[in-house]
Amino acid sequence: MVGESPREALGDRPRVGFVTTSAASPVNPLPAGALVLAGTPIGNLNDASPRLRDALAGADVVAAEDTRRARKLASGLDVVIRGRLVAHHEHNEVASAAELLEAVRSGATVLVVSDAGMPTVSDPGYRVAAAAAAEGLTVTVLPGPSAVLSALAVSGLPSDRFVFEGFLPRKAGQRAERLRELDGERRTMVFYEAPHRLGAMIEALALGFGADRRAVIARELTKLHEEVLRGSLGELHERVETEGIRGEIVVVVEGAPAPPPERAEDLVGEVEAKVAEGTRLKEAAGAVAAAHGVSKRELYESVLAARDA
Repeated sequence: MVGESPREALGDRPRVGFVTTSAASPVNPLPAGALVLAGTPIGNLNDASPRLRDALAGADVVAAEDTRRARKLASGLDVVIRGRLVAHHEHNEVASAAELLEAVRSGATVLVVSDAGMPTVSDPGYRVAAAAAAEGLTVTVLPGPSAVLSALAVSGLPSDRFVFEGFLPRKAGQRAERLRELDGERRTMVFYEAPHRLGAMIEALALGFGADRRAVIARELTKLHEEVLRGSLGELHERVETEGIRGEIVVVVEGAPAPPPERAEDLVGEVEAKVAEGTRLKEAAGAVAAAHGVSKRELYESVLAARDA
C-alpha cells in the first residue's frame, strides 16, 4: 500500500480541506501527516457529522474495518472517497498498522473508521493509534456516535463513574472468573454482547452480582426498532428467555453497593492484637482507625470500654 508516497500516488489532485460545512463555523483543517480517528453512525445515517463527510472526501487514505460498508456510508452521505480505500480490521491490523504509519510519516492524512461508532473502542484502531502516539506522530479525533455512551445515557443508572468491559469471555468458566473480579466494582458497568449469547450472559450476571441488581438492555440504538429494557438482572433474564432479543446489544449494569461503614467496636480485637505485639495503645488505635476510616477517638474509647467490661 505504501510502496510510493501517498502524495505521489494521488498526483496533483487538489486536496479537499477538512472543514465544517456550516457557514457559522470556522474553518477547521486537519493537518497533513496525521492519523485521524473518526466516529461513524451506529444506526442512523443522519448522525454523521459534517466533519466526517469532509474527512471521507478529503483523506489521502481511508482505512476501514469493512471497505464495502465504508463505500456504502460514503454513498449514503453523497460523498466520493477520493483517497485510497484500504482494509483495516482485526485479521490484518498488525500489518495494516505498519503501512498506515508509513503513510502518515510520508505526509498523508490517514482516516480510520470502523463499521459503526468510534474506532479503537472494541473495534480496530487501537494498535495504530498507540504506535503513532508512541512515535510522536499527530493523532487526532473526529468525535461521533458511541454505543457505549448512548446506552449509558439512556440507562437511567449512575453515569458519573462507569467502566466499559467490552465483551465478556464466551466460555462459561472464564466468564465466571471475570465476573468474580468485578464482584466489588462500584462503578456502573457497560458490556457488549451478541444476541445469541445474551441469555447466558444475563444469567451469569445474575448469578455473579445477584438477581436483584439493576440493569438495562439497550438494543438497536438510534435505529427504527430501538428498545431499552429496564429491570433487575433476574427480571431481564426472564424476558430474554421468554421473548428473545435480537439486534445490536449493549448491557448496562449498576455497580455494587457501598459496603456498610465499619463500627469502632468491631475493630477492638485488631487494636489489641497490635498492642500485644508491643505497639502502644494510642498508636495502635490510630493506625487501625486510619486503615478503616473510623474515628481514632471513638476506637480508643471502645478499646477502653471493652477492657472495663
